[in-house]
Amino acid sequence: MYAILDIETTGGKFNEEGITEIAIHKFDGQKVVDKFISLVNPEKEIQPFVVKLTGINSKMLQTAPKFYEVAKRIIEITEDTVLVAHNAQFDYRILRTEFRRLGYNFERKTLCTVDLSKLLLPDAESYSLGKLVRSLGIPVSDRHRANGDALATIKLFKLLLAKDSEKIIVKDTIRKETQGELSEKQLDIVRELPNKTGIFYMHNKDGDIIYLSKSTDIKKKVNQLFTKSGDKSRKLAKDTKKVTYELTGNELVAILKEHEELLKLRPKYSTIPRKRMFSHSLCKTENENGYFALEIKAYRECKEPLALFNGIFSAKNYLYKITKELALCAKVNGISEAKNNCSGYDNGTCKGACISKEDQKEYNERVVAAISKNSIHKDANIILLDKGREIGEQSAILIKNGSLVGFGFYDLNYQINNIHILESLITPMNGTRDANFLIESYLRKKRVHKIVELKA
Repeated sequence: MYAILDIETTGGKFNEEGITEIAIHKFDGQKVVDKFISLVNPEKEIQPFVVKLTGINSKMLQTAPKFYEVAKRIIEITEDTVLVAHNAQFDYRILRTEFRRLGYNFERKTLCTVDLSKLLLPDAESYSLGKLVRSLGIPVSDRHRANGDALATIKLFKLLLAKDSEKIIVKDTIRKETQGELSEKQLDIVRELPNKTGIFYMHNKDGDIIYLSKSTDIKKKVNQLFTKSGDKSRKLAKDTKKVTYELTGNELVAILKEHEELLKLRPKYSTIPRKRMFSHSLCKTENENGYFALEIKAYRECKEPLALFNGIFSAKNYLYKITKELALCAKVNGISEAKNNCSGYDNGTCKGACISKEDQKEYNERVVAAISKNSIHKDANIILLDKGREIGEQSAILIKNGSLVGFGFYDLNYQINNIHILESLITPMNGTRDANFLIESYLRKKRVHKIVELKA
């Protein structure tokens, strides 16, 4: 039994999105036997670009049920089914996140029609849902609405089932239903691992590192890798004879350490980071009235990037966020296309830069504050302080002249107050722009305990 799923969300930060609409069709392989379709009140703001894409706005959702009011129905209709979605990883993550907020561990097996289409329709020009179904002559309506996309996914899934002469889908479904048991050797390995933050290393019989990764729960992550489906995962599980680990205390140190060691060690089964991890940047210009304007550009088009992003959506979300938080003008920043004043001026969130009413100096000072927030400027000399590996210990990430120097751990404040002692504690790391991108990305999503400026 399958549950064909599609979800529309608010957009926004990773794992902070909210569901605005959900459609689930219970499918027995031949026909739909049950369905659930509903708008959902996410109790948070919908990103403007999402409103434009889906047509779903906050006013439409005022009287819609909240997620906790539909959670039971979702559990019931998906019980003993395999979730099927186009880009199933996304929809499943969103569902699990919503249930996690309620304190419930929602777990289902999944099938992704993107992966199945690549296998069974290898000659397709595109695997996006809209382009794929159009190329197959499958009628689709209400694109980017949950039920419209779910119905299109059902029709696509039916076609894939028909094309699946070797019964790959059925076999995979059975395998998903029976997978997940660890061997005695794997159980022994997992038992010895901590539920803590750090880097873990999977070794083969010769001791070589064949996989490494960071995790905020090492035991859980390794357990997942041992039970994950797919040829690559099964080979990794088979070849792993020992798992070692190194605790980092906090996630940012783990992120930086993982990035550096992946590039240095290049383990057989790990995904090696791209040559450049970012694609877009935040740039500053000055408009004809003397106000600083922030805009998003491709990285190569920006001479002096103020912040780096791995995609246009994350960049725009950040621009929306700081524009709102620091009462900047949406029109000056190119978010609003208003001919006169922006809507923010009407509701009090803009002080009038759009109509040259706000003092230029005061406005530009707030823009500079926005730029410096969560960004590492070229002259930055700072220490990022956070929790360490054990009680009483702290971690320190040292940045000098805008570049990462390295990280270390300390017990007493005087160790970081004396730059010579601090530098002796630091494990050196490569101060690349990618490293800065990782730090900035982390700071935009999470906080460190303290940021200290180095004394001259």
